[in-house]
Amino acid sequence: MLDFVRSFVDLAISLVVLVVAVVATVDGARRPERAYSVEGKATKRIWMLILGAGLLFAVLGALGMIQIVLNIIAIGPAAVYWYDVRPAIKPYGTGGPRRPQGPQW
Repeated sequence: MLDFVRSFVDLAISLVVLVVAVVATVDGARRPERAYSVEGKATKRIWMLILGAGLLFAVLGALGMIQIVLNIIAIGPAAVYWYDVRPAIKPYGTGGPRRPQGPQW
């Protein structure tokens, strides 16, 4: 019974780490490249490599191919992105087409 609970907790943690890594990677990919350099962060390409490596560890953790402790490696890049990089580059939007502001007559 204890092994079942431990396995369930390991899987739950791995899935949460995977979701956080996916969301951070997708969010980072949507942000414009100039936002990273203007705010003095590493380039977008470097951040995509860092987040991609974290995502790889998260996938391996969710598949049970790595120890649960190694999920710390997977969550690290996403945590740094969410708490340091994203707040700085968020005002630049997602780099998509501009939508008109205000009422459309």
